[in-house]
Amino acid sequence: MNKTELTRELAQRAGITQLAAADVVDHIFNPDFGIIADELHDGGKVTIGGFGIYETRQRAARTGRNPRTGEAIEIPAKRFPAFRAARNLKDRLE
Repeated sequence: MNKTELTRELAQRAGITQLAAADVVDHIFNPDFGIIADELHDGGKVTIGGFGIYETRQRAARTGRNPRTGEAIEIPAKRFPAFRAARNLKDRLE
């Protein structure tokens, strides 16, 4: 399912227009101004009961190898987004 299909399904299930549904989806998931992205950027996490947790994790700095030359390179530490599914969601998928 892509964003357009999600918007269409939300509009149908909620009985709202596709334009309104698209606005809701954008305000939740947009990486530039969405609620989830804003919270993760500020170091928080978003917990949706029965569904899962969006959070950031820290990847430590490490030494890697340039695949072309084989020389060692330093890879800096960085934060990355992660999703952890809740038990209810995991159980539904079994």
